[in-house]
Amino acid sequence: MTESARHMYKGLPRKQGLYDPRNEHDACGIGFVVNIENRTSHRIIDQGFQILENLAHRGGVGADPRASDGAGILIQMPDAHLRAACGDIGLELPPPGDYGAGMVFLPRAEGPRAHCVRTVEQLVKAEGQHVLGWRDVPVNNSGLGESVIPTEPLIRQVFVGRSDNCADQDAFERKLFVIRKQVEHKVNMLGEACDDFYMPSFSSRTIVYKGMLLAQQVGEYYPDLREESMVSAFALVHQRFSTNT
Repeated sequence: MTESARHMYKGLPRKQGLYDPRNEHDACGIGFVVNIENRTSHRIIDQGFQILENLAHRGGVGADPRASDGAGILIQMPDAHLRAACGDIGLELPPPGDYGAGMVFLPRAEGPRAHCVRTVEQLVKAEGQHVLGWRDVPVNNSGLGESVIPTEPLIRQVFVGRSDNCADQDAFERKLFVIRKQVEHKVNMLGEACDDFYMPSFSSRTIVYKGMLLAQQVGEYYPDLREESMVSAFALVHQRFSTNT
């Protein structure tokens, strides 16, 4: 390290192991909590929220104090919760690993939304899989800022069953990735009316709950995440800071 670099990082620990003081710069806030024995619990999700709240200083906030650059949480597929929620709407899910769940942000306008839904279903079928059904994700937008509410999407989950052309869950996971990328590219061609379309996640193993939310709003906005039946062995959280390096 040069003399100027030593001066720049004065007061920080020296480079050691995986630590390098050169990585000490402004950036988004991320955090990860895991049960190393792979035991699932709701407590892990609550600990993820605690990390997010402790990372609030890493997030950008605009003139609207309830508007943020965004925050979210990634967890293991909460099979028990989704199975019960889908059962309430008459949708039966296959065994874990044999279905994928896509978190989908859709336009509010009925016409563009129908185009997006149709595109997802067509490409799922084109790749040899089958759509099991859709679920409206419950949300509580009472805490959103005035500048955020006009851009709030309609949030739904699409459930896709694994077909015989995917020999195992790894092959199915790759297929879901391919479908998601094709959907994103095709929706981009539908025009400005479908700009609100976005797929935060599409997987048989994990799911992402996120949005243009403050750190403490993630659990408030998504009631799913406060249910005791929502369990995971890990939680990966992110608080976005758009002007990071």
